[in-house]
Amino acid sequence: MDSETEKMNRREFALAGGSVALGALCPGAFGAARAQQADSTFSRATVIEAARRLAKERHRPPAKVAPAFGALGYDQYRDIQFRSERAVWVGESRGFALELLHAGFIYETPVEINIVEDGIVKPLSYAPELFDFGSLSLPQMRDVPLFSGVRLRYPINTPGYLDEAAVFQGGSYFRSLGEGQVYGVSARGLAIDTGSARGEEFPFFRTFWVERPAIGARLATVHALLDGPRVTGAFSFQIMPGNSTLMEIESTLFAREDLSHLGLAPLTSMYLFGSIERPRFADYRVAVHDSDTLAIEEAGGGWVLRPLANPGTLQMSSFLANDVKGFGLQQRAIAYADYKDLEAKYELRPSTWVQPRQGWGEGQIELVEIPTDREFNDNIVAYWRPAKILRRGESLSYSYWLRWGRPALNNALARVKETSGGLTLDQTRRLFVIDFSAPLDVTAPGRRKLASYFPDEVTAEVWASAGTVGNVVGYPNRATGGYRASFELDVGGVDLAELRLVLLRGEQAVSETWLYRWTG
Repeated sequence: MDSETEKMNRREFALAGGSVALGALCPGAFGAARAQQADSTFSRATVIEAARRLAKERHRPPAKVAPAFGALGYDQYRDIQFRSERAVWVGESRGFALELLHAGFIYETPVEINIVEDGIVKPLSYAPELFDFGSLSLPQMRDVPLFSGVRLRYPINTPGYLDEAAVFQGGSYFRSLGEGQVYGVSARGLAIDTGSARGEEFPFFRTFWVERPAIGARLATVHALLDGPRVTGAFSFQIMPGNSTLMEIESTLFAREDLSHLGLAPLTSMYLFGSIERPRFADYRVAVHDSDTLAIEEAGGGWVLRPLANPGTLQMSSFLANDVKGFGLQQRAIAYADYKDLEAKYELRPSTWVQPRQGWGEGQIELVEIPTDREFNDNIVAYWRPAKILRRGESLSYSYWLRWGRPALNNALARVKETSGGLTLDQTRRLFVIDFSAPLDVTAPGRRKLASYFPDEVTAEVWASAGTVGNVVGYPNRATGGYRASFELDVGGVDLAELRLVLLRGEQAVSETWLYRWTG
């Protein structure tokens, strides 16, 4: 991932029609528009100005949904389904269809949703006939705030069939996926004080504007107004679904108060167990996780891989990342045999990759790992934290690409494939085993055979922040065409050790750098 990737991203958006023509709202589909907002001209500057004005006002907590909807349980809420035939743009050959999501259950904060046509705002009004309520008996309301978000559909997998391509719902959360995948990892507009003693603050998208795509469009544009006790923001998302779905995101924040712990481009996922944690779980499956790795591409071109963990206590890790080139939560285990779960299909969960469009300056990647004993809880958060405090009255603008699909890789480096661990035979030391795959550059058709990539002069360099490392061993893995490195760690009574391993040929790194935090 380098400047060529940036050129590729720009080229993809250009081919998709980055300047999207706007059209008209499907006539009569959603009732009368609210007169005070209808026919107002719109551009991205409209959202920025709205966020700027909002930041000067006292924060007012949002109103909650009507009690009858807020009291719904999970299964009851799932019974509420949007009627697909009422989707915006359905049957108009515009590539996309837009569906509305109902408020209720944990989605207690209604949001405003608008369509933009030729620069004109068309607010959508709630009507119960937009939804199928199944066997539920709920109040029949009209023109009240009862939307919780939006769903974009696009034919990712099969021409003519509109798959789910992106969803914006709950706080500032959104998610997407690539061809042949199912939802897993999520993203957020912003993270504030994640893992801090004062408690995390969750700003939310309170208003959406969705631009109507051109005929046959491959790209859709969504704008969102962020609001929170200490910050407001304007976000714009250009979304191009495909084999991997690419989003170009522009953000402008306005601080109501000083913000010393900001998380930009935050990603959220679930990691219950892998090979190291498996002995703690009485489970028939081999592993359970939506993501298994944090990957970071450093400014100097190095690649750092940090396998995720489900620790016994809350863990926060920081990785210096001035002008970071990219980072993401990845799902590297992508075979059924890696999980053996016919229902969850964890092997089909997308990987994400954040690539700043311009240099983000001084800062660090932070990883938060929260203990959990259930696979329904998201317990992993990763984001870039700027070194500079955003002071009250200041603004911050930044932009990035966010790709959902297969893992981003450096094709010239051997890749961390799996991390395993346990005790030595005498039960006195920790044993770590790291398997590497050969670089894609040498496994392409016509290139060298796999085994020849790892000659005898490749060595494993290991470092530990605490304890004593011993019995470092490395050798080609003839079964996989990869390379296996292992080492022992005598923890010496400590309860935490940072570990690092990289494969070298002479002084040159020929693999990703493996990092891990062992906790007792």
